[in-house]
Amino acid sequence: MKTFKQAFTNFFLCTVLFFFSCSTSKVNEEKSVTDPSIYLADPTIFSANNMYYLYGTVGANANNGFLVYTSPDLKHWRASKEVNNGYALQKGDAYGTKGFWAPQVFAYNKKFYMAYVANENIAIAESDSPLGPFKQLVRDSLSANVKQIDPFVFIDDDGKKYLYHVRLTQGNKIYVAEMTDDFSAIKPETVHECITATEPWENTQNASWPVTEGPTVIKHKDLYYLFYTANDFRNPDYAVGYAVSKNPLGPWKKYGGNPILTKNVLGINGTGHGDIIVNKKKKMFFVFHTHYSNNVVSPRKTAIVEMKFSKDRESEYDKITVLSNTASFLKVQNK
Repeated sequence: MKTFKQAFTNFFLCTVLFFFSCSTSKVNEEKSVTDPSIYLADPTIFSANNMYYLYGTVGANANNGFLVYTSPDLKHWRASKEVNNGYALQKGDAYGTKGFWAPQVFAYNKKFYMAYVANENIAIAESDSPLGPFKQLVRDSLSANVKQIDPFVFIDDDGKKYLYHVRLTQGNKIYVAEMTDDFSAIKPETVHECITATEPWENTQNASWPVTEGPTVIKHKDLYYLFYTANDFRNPDYAVGYAVSKNPLGPWKKYGGNPILTKNVLGINGTGHGDIIVNKKKKMFFVFHTHYSNNVVSPRKTAIVEMKFSKDRESEYDKITVLSNTASFLKVQNK
């Protein structure tokens, strides 16, 4: 009987491993051969030189750096191979050895900068081109007494620079701090908490470590709009809301109609953590990621949807409306 049990156990394990191997191979084959979808989590789009540049967290290869894709129209994308085999920032050129997450690219004084996460810290590298290579002369992160992720640098009309970011302190909480003019540090005395999970939609699983993350800030009619995502990224209810303030440091008032972007927009779970891009026709879009499918989280897929400001009779400020019928996944289409 003992020999039979051992044989049956071995057979069962081999069957499971064989099934898993086949399933994994099938997914990889679909992804690499037949599926032109772009697989970037935490995506961001930057516009320069009549071109759009797409960056994000590169899934299983997040320990290598950040890929870049380009498009003339936000529709037809191609993988750039011009620098470092397609990597705008490559490990070894700047701070970090693993966990390259959530990049943001911005321009200042004829230079291009990338704020990003590595080793659960925030760093900022620079380049002469949006394609990269983004590098640091001194490979270091921004000093902080806590782990911090998901950077977004906002430069206000008066020239002041702000770092919106997530601090890992009894949950993922969104903070802001004013930065030095050279982006090398934050001013500790200016650190303010912006957003934490307090609403039911922001913690649908009642997790002991609540999550708000992925901040993006824009200015509209002298008001500041902070987009953020709530819930753990593996949660099907991962969704986007926003808050409004009269000051870049807050306080922030959450929109009463949150969340504005959910899994319903594309019929797939895990909708969130994105960035705003305004196209050449002054239309506003939100680029974001979803789960791979409603059964599998990763690799996460990149999508985009149009948004617009509209009057809100019940509020002193304009509200943001998501045009759900414009939502689509980004694909590599070299035309």
